[in-house]
Amino acid sequence: MNRLASATSPYLLQHADNPVEWWQWGADALAEAKRRDVPILLSVGYAACHWCHVMAHESFEDAETAAVMNAHFVNVKVDREERPDIDAVYMAATQAMTGQGGWPMTCFLTPDGEPFYCGTYFPTATFRRLLDGIAEAWQSQRNDLLDQANRVVSAIAGAGGPLQESVVDEATLEEAAGILLRDADPVNGGFGGAPKFPPSMILEFLLRHHERTGSEDALALADRTAEAMARGGLYDQLGGGFARYSVDAEWIVPHFEKMLYDNALLLRFYAHLWRRTGSATAWRVANGTAEFLAAELRTPEGGFASSLDADTEGVEGLTYVWTPAQLREVLGDDSAAELFGVTPEGTFEEGASTLRLFGDLPETTRVKLLEARAKRPQPGRDDKVIASWNGLAITALAEAGVALDRPQWIQWAVDAAELLLRVHVVDGRLRRSSRDGVVGASAGVLEDYACVADGFLALHQATAEARWLTEATRLLDLALTHFASPDVPGAYFDTADDAETLVQRPADPSDNASPAGASALAGALLTASALAGHESVAKYREAAEQALRRAGALAGRVPRFAGHWLSVAEALQAGPVQVAVVGSDAELLRAAARGVHGGGIVLAGEPDAPGVPLLADRPLVEGSAAAYVCRGYVCDRPVTTSEALTAQLLTALRSG
Repeated sequence: MNRLASATSPYLLQHADNPVEWWQWGADALAEAKRRDVPILLSVGYAACHWCHVMAHESFEDAETAAVMNAHFVNVKVDREERPDIDAVYMAATQAMTGQGGWPMTCFLTPDGEPFYCGTYFPTATFRRLLDGIAEAWQSQRNDLLDQANRVVSAIAGAGGPLQESVVDEATLEEAAGILLRDADPVNGGFGGAPKFPPSMILEFLLRHHERTGSEDALALADRTAEAMARGGLYDQLGGGFARYSVDAEWIVPHFEKMLYDNALLLRFYAHLWRRTGSATAWRVANGTAEFLAAELRTPEGGFASSLDADTEGVEGLTYVWTPAQLREVLGDDSAAELFGVTPEGTFEEGASTLRLFGDLPETTRVKLLEARAKRPQPGRDDKVIASWNGLAITALAEAGVALDRPQWIQWAVDAAELLLRVHVVDGRLRRSSRDGVVGASAGVLEDYACVADGFLALHQATAEARWLTEATRLLDLALTHFASPDVPGAYFDTADDAETLVQRPADPSDNASPAGASALAGALLTASALAGHESVAKYREAAEQALRRAGALAGRVPRFAGHWLSVAEALQAGPVQVAVVGSDAELLRAAARGVHGGGIVLAGEPDAPGVPLLADRPLVEGSAAAYVCRGYVCDRPVTTSEALTAQLLTALRSG
């Protein structure tokens, strides 16, 4: 066993018995490289990554390759999910040098951590030649390598400055929606060709844009994409939950890894789509995705694990694909083959097919096939708990639980939030990850503070408990203190001002697979401004608006990389609308949960509940429950019927 045996990351533990003398990232590894006067070989990946496994089997488990690595390098293995700051810095270098990125990421660094050669996956023969060539160049052409490292560091530093201020107003939102409508796949939904990723944050923006403006085109694109993804192989028709992406443009064959952040974001969107349209598909998928989170990713401590592997026993998709004969063996006839699009030729490999859905799925059929699939080998699970991803899951479960009237989902969100408070908050600050209830050493980054705060704000709404608002605003205040640029209003770094110093302090404003730290913070600040009371409105709202102004150019020109920014901007344009329901009336609460827009606020409880500002000074009406529709704590006349509340919400939203 090497030094990774003491790691908390399942990805690092996968390499603990490699013949490579791996180090974890840290001062000790850099000091060792200086002591030996050798370069650092940095390998970055994650547990569910298929090509990471391939390179590990081909190279890192090979004794001869390991001997070369050990002789000429200090070898450092990093879990990108545990250290997104390291991943961001060296991914920027990789993209600058090669024009592309991906995992596994392979970088060669000076003993000071400066990159001079970067790439991704290398086949064994190529990798061995590369190792020999760099070892030789370090001895004979070191000055050239050091000059290259200086140029790379300068290049990524120059490319990483804050964006110029540019407003995100109604015109920007209209322009962004127009670009997305123009660029969308008119047949299959989504954007681009193969591979095709689920555009969860873009779909949320399009839905919010429809809610505010009435745009039928925006709604049609969101609904078409949602339907296509839900009926394709990207969605697990038996067990629920979405795979990371589709390898084709038609959502037929997924890359089978299932990530917590994807499923949290998609659960939230499908729940919002259902409350706006009543779509049966959205209802089915929201329920299936929430149940998947609980059944497959929930940990004994109450949090949510990071991912399920793409591979099962080294074979991608082994757990999930079917042949006609396998369906017949379970069900006794051929009825399911047509329903699921399973053909003798297959849609995947060796005559097997992924399951798509071409009709209504009988529950008895789903259960029988799921029980049969459970007897197959199952994919590995990366069971570390990531703070930001759990924050996304808490938000999704809390909001979807209220919208679909699922109290159990809200309880799952509470359990995860309790774990974060109990384990991840150390000396008042947030840590990035934990495993088996033991916190890791990595400090929380901006997305952790923002997404966890947003999750706590969603729980405050779902439960009317004051402590969630208190904890959320404490995290937001820490984020404003430690992550804001001291020189550029509205700009944020992804690492804290007292975090480990890297060759660059990362600050990526773009939304990718999950919200950027800065966009997540803007959303949480806006929500906090509508919940934390009059004295906090200006502080949090101004900070949210300043952050949005730094994203204007991104949102207007490349909206596919600004989905969450655009969603936040839509909520800002709409108010956001606040709905306070005082007293006990299930119909009023149901109307509020169903009628509010994405980004809007719904909170129900007793009048003047301690620590719940939105319920302050909002009395019952003639002893009966009432709903107050407000903006900035300024409210319309209270209503006491669900019909009146629904009409008032529609008027409030469209007049935003």
